[in-house]
Amino acid sequence: MCGIVGFAGSKADAASADVLTRMTDALQHRGPDGAGYHIDAASGVHLGHRRLAILDIEGGIQPMFNEDGQIAIVFNGEIYNHAELRRELLAHGHRFATDHSDTEVLVHGYEQWGEGLLPRLNGMFAFAIHDKRQNRLFLARDRFGEKPLHYWHRPGMFAFASEMKALRAHPGFNEPLNPVSLHKYFAYGYVPSPHSLWQNCFKLPGGSFLVHDLETGRVTSKSYWQFELQPDAALNARPEAELAEELRALFQQAVTRRMISDVPLGVFLSGGIDSSAALACASIARSGQPLDSFTIGFNEPSYDESGFARQMAGHVRSRHHEDILSIDALRNVMEETLACLDEPIADPSIVPTFVLSRFARSHVKVALSGDGGDELFAGYDPFKALAPAQAYQRFVPGVMHSALRGAAGMLPRSRSNMSLDFKLRRTLAGLSYSQNLWNPVWLSPVEPRDLPDLFSQRIEAEEVYDDAITLWNANPKLSLQEQTLAFYTRFYLQDNILVKVDRAAMASSLESRAVFLDNDLVDFCAKLPFALKFRNGTGKYLLRKALVGLVPENLLHRRKKGFGIPVADWLRHVPQTVPMAPLGDANLDWAAAQWAQHRAGHADHRLFLWSWLAAQKAALPAE
Repeated sequence: MCGIVGFAGSKADAASADVLTRMTDALQHRGPDGAGYHIDAASGVHLGHRRLAILDIEGGIQPMFNEDGQIAIVFNGEIYNHAELRRELLAHGHRFATDHSDTEVLVHGYEQWGEGLLPRLNGMFAFAIHDKRQNRLFLARDRFGEKPLHYWHRPGMFAFASEMKALRAHPGFNEPLNPVSLHKYFAYGYVPSPHSLWQNCFKLPGGSFLVHDLETGRVTSKSYWQFELQPDAALNARPEAELAEELRALFQQAVTRRMISDVPLGVFLSGGIDSSAALACASIARSGQPLDSFTIGFNEPSYDESGFARQMAGHVRSRHHEDILSIDALRNVMEETLACLDEPIADPSIVPTFVLSRFARSHVKVALSGDGGDELFAGYDPFKALAPAQAYQRFVPGVMHSALRGAAGMLPRSRSNMSLDFKLRRTLAGLSYSQNLWNPVWLSPVEPRDLPDLFSQRIEAEEVYDDAITLWNANPKLSLQEQTLAFYTRFYLQDNILVKVDRAAMASSLESRAVFLDNDLVDFCAKLPFALKFRNGTGKYLLRKALVGLVPENLLHRRKKGFGIPVADWLRHVPQTVPMAPLGDANLDWAAAQWAQHRAGHADHRLFLWSWLAAQKAALPAE
């Protein structure tokens, strides 16, 4: 896990070297163990690297080169099948200088297979290669975009970095906010790839690579993999016990692969199914050796899961670390947490994720997480709402719907985590639109009917949600339930969940590894019929069966709680002064009115208010 930067289009001199150092230092939190640089005077290519040393501590220093120096790489991530690829490359005649560096596997793998290397990789990665032979930069990102990669391109300049703050540290960066991306941010709660909050800046989508021709300045990108549901009806004929056994073996394999490390490693443990499964299989992989698990709990019962985590830790006899906090104490780290986001996401659970990561980092350098389980196995609450929502839309006339929305808006507002009144209001908001917009609107900080007021201009839902609509139209044979799973996996996972965990963990120089995103496990999940994921109102159907005997029965069947905080209540009091700096074309008067309504207790605008704070923090001038 590291931070990478680079640029081309500037001549190599003392000034450009200083710029490279400044950009690289902006990512020091991602790699506190050292820095490395590569400057090629002939092409003007500058590469920078901040290292968090995890594998091959002595030999894995970057930038790394091939034997004749014609290939240079900076790399962020881990390649879990690097040992197998190394053996294959040795058989092809390649010679390695390091003992077990996965970075060097990428160098020789690129020499051997070019872009054909990418489908062979099982891991999380973002890397950039300076290929002197072909006079180009080659950038690539892992299948789901677990590791970030931003780039900035305009005439005469191409630059890339793990985070936007490094690009903004370049003295030539003066790009304004992109109005289209800002509209999408408030519509989705995150900026979907390839868009970025700034003009002329982009995120390389997961499962893609990019080539920058150093002679012509041309930039081209291409997808080498996309998650696609391909339900195999033949699996319905196989015994469920047999499928559960196969899933269990694949999950164990995924966890074992992610245990490779030359530094201390632990497991995030919430007490939910996904993290409990990760801990159980990690304990098996350790063969009885001590394994650290980490939980933060709260003194307010509706938000606390620490008792379940404690039970799971006792079940496998992990060395458990627990920090019980006052829920209101988290307010003290709001500003610090928002500052680590870099590009905003409207997800308040970044706060407890940030605190958990910092807690874990005081003991270990790597942590396994259960991220991806809810998306692959239909674990989110909206999956439960789909059948009733279809019936509601079919039988409730529009006039009555408006009245019901009004009535729901007058319900008393609970302080409890994911309370019924909050869920009801969000559900009815989504049902005001066509089915292809249900999922994004259910998550939206600002629903389509209010976007024109926020931006004082006409904004069509079909335009702002064109990403989600395109995905919907690309899979017309999928059911509503499968379309929902595709949406969460293709958009919400990549541009919200994985961004949240990456930024929260890396702010404390902690490497997080998502066990569910293993290639073989994901490919198996893509073929599972939906009925094996969600049945009788319950998600993770086959996963629960696969975990029998590994996870205590009561944990397998408890309701999902989520990593929540009382953000609606907090935002009635903090921050004391609401930031109202100009934000693109946003209407500051409308935004101020939402804050006033919320603080007076007349409305619940928690999602908009949090998204506003995150956007205000992200848009501050770069330091």
